[in-house]
Amino acid sequence: MQVTLLPPRNSVLCAPITANRELGACLIANVPMIDLLSAELTRAGFQLVETSEAGARTLRIPIDTWIELGPLLMLGRNEKSARLCDSDGVVLAWKGCDEPEECEEELRTEAGCFPIVYPWDLLRMNEEVVALLDESSLNGEVSPLATITGYVRLGHGAVIHPGTVIEGPVVIGAGTQVGPSALIRGATSIGANCYIGHGAEVKNSLIYPNTYISRHCYVGDSIIGSHVTLGAGTRTENHRHDGRCHTSMVRGKAVDTGREKLGAVIGDGVRTGVNTSLEAGVKIGVARTTKPGSYVDKDML
Repeated sequence: MQVTLLPPRNSVLCAPITANRELGACLIANVPMIDLLSAELTRAGFQLVETSEAGARTLRIPIDTWIELGPLLMLGRNEKSARLCDSDGVVLAWKGCDEPEECEEELRTEAGCFPIVYPWDLLRMNEEVVALLDESSLNGEVSPLATITGYVRLGHGAVIHPGTVIEGPVVIGAGTQVGPSALIRGATSIGANCYIGHGAEVKNSLIYPNTYISRHCYVGDSIIGSHVTLGAGTRTENHRHDGRCHTSMVRGKAVDTGREKLGAVIGDGVRTGVNTSLEAGVKIGVARTTKPGSYVDKDML
């Protein structure tokens, strides 16, 4: 069964993470999203072809889509041209036509498939992928005074210092240093050559390569870009006191994220002053800075 991967539909909405990179280059479990999707489809037995080579029965999948194998096979076995949608009617994939609107039939799935529209959808995709880890691979140096539970993948040259606790599923890239006495938990991916300082906590987050998280920081349910420096004591708020889902401003409108817990989305090259506090759902654009003791309650794009 053939598959072709199509460009994302509106990657600008994933800013600031997509300000310096294509959506397909965004990292999920430390792997570019397009490479991850290609590998998963190939592993499932699909043949990837260029769009110019696509035929009437070729499945067309935009790369800004997380789709499970079952619904994809259902679409492939359908005799007529058809589009596959999630429970809300959002198109996930199609076959038989150049555009999904031209298809004869519409199939809907209740499975855990979703489009990648906003940055917090990348966080959700990372949660889904990291949760699939079924073995540990510790290729770095782990102190005997550190504690590791669950499935953890540790890259070559990474160092886990004494007193650090890691609760998998967690992916840590090559050359990254964690601790001493840091806590890493939840479905977390930390890129290559990062530094997580003394007493810092990273929970259920995506950290891109070459980022420095200083001592006593808290990063929860957040996406942190490359070459970011979080000053000592920088903390993200990630939980509403009323238990409702967070909203985030996108192009001047408040968007319901559907998430009860959501931290910050921080673009590449950002530097925060010591003891900066970030309100839940805020986004900070590329190379922006904050002063020591700042409270950020609005997007800085």
